[in-house]
Amino acid sequence: MCGIALIVSGIRIDTSSLPFDSTTATPTRKSEKLLFSLDDLKEALRRRGPDSFGAKKVLLQLLGQNGVSSFTVEEDGDAADGAIETAKLHFFGATLQLRGINPLVQPLTDASGNVLVYNGEIFGGLHLASDCNDAEFLLQTVGECCSCGSCATDRCVECGKSSIAGVLSAIKGPWAIIYWQDSSRTLWFGRDAFGRRSLLVHWPTVDDSTFLLSSVSPVSPVQQASEYEDHNGIGCLSYWEELPCGIYSVHVDASKTSGYLVGEVKIHEYTNSMLNELIKWERISVEPSSEDLHTFCHKLSLGQHAKHQPSSEAVPNKTGSIQPAIPMPAHILLNALKESVLRRTSMYTVYQAVISGIRQEKFFPVAILFSGGLDSMILAALLDKCMDPSFSS
Repeated sequence: MCGIALIVSGIRIDTSSLPFDSTTATPTRKSEKLLFSLDDLKEALRRRGPDSFGAKKVLLQLLGQNGVSSFTVEEDGDAADGAIETAKLHFFGATLQLRGINPLVQPLTDASGNVLVYNGEIFGGLHLASDCNDAEFLLQTVGECCSCGSCATDRCVECGKSSIAGVLSAIKGPWAIIYWQDSSRTLWFGRDAFGRRSLLVHWPTVDDSTFLLSSVSPVSPVQQASEYEDHNGIGCLSYWEELPCGIYSVHVDASKTSGYLVGEVKIHEYTNSMLNELIKWERISVEPSSEDLHTFCHKLSLGQHAKHQPSSEAVPNKTGSIQPAIPMPAHILLNALKESVLRRTSMYTVYQAVISGIRQEKFFPVAILFSGGLDSMILAALLDKCMDPSFSS
């Protein structure tokens, strides 16, 4: 679990094309004063990522009506040659590192000027080496994607490269992402189809034109929160909303009529058809009749009776006695659980930070805290079978 955030200022964000109520944006900028301080935000993010914390800024400059330049600087950096930026994208990343062999500090950048903050894990869909970190691999993968921004399939029909929406749709695992593609001046952000990683959003409003994304909401001082509520007529809880699951993009460009930067929020469908089917699927509520319940109980009783009868499927155990084979549904569930544990532990290198002089003894890199209908002892037993034998000593 990592903490990621972005503060966008100086860009007039248009949310009119979104298929849900996003609190109407405005072309008139009144204020960009935050409800909380940057220190509040950083502190909240650090609680989610104790291994490292970093921040970077992407500064945008308007070059006439048809040109935009950008460059990435450290948090305390300024525009080159003393130039004044037109807009700013401020990235924050707090990392709880679970994979890889080298320490990682987000935001990640590459030679092309792309910037990534990522909270998630890749268990399948994309093929990464066992000693690779998810975020580093993802930065390299999306850095090779098409920059047209309009691809509705896995690959761009014009250049043949993978699309960013296609790469994100292919990830099997929980994720939330904020990514700046420098070549196209496009900001990408979103969450996996099941919303397994949090990402909050503050859409620009009439009174506050700042656009924000964050894994978590900072705790605002009572006095500051009260002043905001008195001034804007809404409570602090209304400042944030949960970003609906999906893949979003904002292409930043120069306004053709005025001297400012604009960006329209677009939502992209997952290119994985199975994901789209699952999203649209609605479970039908069925109330079984008394006859159905009686029939089910009778079949269950017969099944329990047959389970304790000798059969051709019975197998000897280690003591030589005969016991029934594991029923097929239970066997499938057990294999699925074991596969899940393997993907989270042994199939990839578990990152182990070495704290010199503090922890010299050997320690087990995995702990289990589970709530969801299965006893933790079952998962612990499976974990014992999946982990490297060197950790068992």
